[in-house]
Amino acid sequence: MVDFKEIERVGNAAVERLRIDKLSKGIPFMIYAEDLPSTQCYLEYPDGHISIVSICPDKIDFKIIRDLTIKETRLLRKEFDLTEVYA
Repeated sequence: MVDFKEIERVGNAAVERLRIDKLSKGIPFMIYAEDLPSTQCYLEYPDGHISIVSICPDKIDFKIIRDLTIKETRLLRKEFDLTEVYA
């Protein structure tokens, strides 16, 4: 029998390792969320701040819609169980 919870746990752990690796190298990390329109996502920066961005139609670039407040950032980190990583 396939243990879907274990597959989900392993997948989430792999994404978290990728996130930490990217942020520690100074590269922003995109976080897709169902609460945002399909053309938007959160972009977490190595310094800890998070923005909502819109993906451009060419899918190569994005534009910043707005930066999250400190309170919003804390809530998002809690919602997605994100550890704080600063480059």
